[in-house]
Amino acid sequence: MKLISWNIDSLNAALTGTSKRAGETRETLKKIAAAQPDVFAIQETKLRKDPTKKHRDALAKLFPGYNYVWRSSEEPARKSYAGTMYLYKDSYHPKVTYPTIDAPSTMDREGRIITLEFPDFYVTEVYTPNSGSGLKRLTDRQGWDTQYRQYLSKLTKDKPVMISGDFNVAHEPIDLAHPSNNHHSAGYTDEEREDFTKLLKAGFTDSFRKLYPDKTGVYSWWAQRVITSKQNNSGWRLDYWLVSDRIADKIQQSKVVDTGKRRDHAPVELVIDL
Repeated sequence: MKLISWNIDSLNAALTGTSKRAGETRETLKKIAAAQPDVFAIQETKLRKDPTKKHRDALAKLFPGYNYVWRSSEEPARKSYAGTMYLYKDSYHPKVTYPTIDAPSTMDREGRIITLEFPDFYVTEVYTPNSGSGLKRLTDRQGWDTQYRQYLSKLTKDKPVMISGDFNVAHEPIDLAHPSNNHHSAGYTDEEREDFTKLLKAGFTDSFRKLYPDKTGVYSWWAQRVITSKQNNSGWRLDYWLVSDRIADKIQQSKVVDTGKRRDHAPVELVIDL
């Protein structure tokens, strides 16, 4: 089974935009479509509500033979913010849920989680809240991490889980290019890293580190506003495929998909024998 996950940073821009970056994003979408994943998870769709006819037509053209479901941010949360989507081959018929986890603030209304239930396993995606400039949202982020860990722990007791998304944390020094310069930056605080450790200890495996425990220089995000970030590979690994420990031995591949010169997030791919 092949699964791909990507923080796309605006589905509307990706499908209808005319900028150079929109073109680069569409090229990556074409690359993903050509890979024929069984499941494709998308974060940060930024849809105002539902996909428009233009969006639907573009998705049908890019991904024929796929069904899709989505979740957009809704009041009292900000509109056109966060949001998630799944595309999956139409030969599958998963049960779709849109969980709330009793998260702080408006986080439960920001469209951050979708879960697909298959007969023998779950696939779920997350767009984890960022702790923000000046770490203003760090306390709420910690509350989210606790509630989300409890949610996943319940899932994995029922059947194995594959979890993907932008977790907004680089777990270990090996997961970013300049750890010493970012110790108190959002995404690399002691609190965020410890919460990710707690998540793994709750019964989950980082698929990439399972296969490549010591591999350096592999990142999934490069600052969009820093022109040289990709050129210098000054990146962070913020995007993951985690799996329940009991299916970790079935992982066949876990990698970052090349996006060429495009900065920001790159897709991550998991191949697993289920």
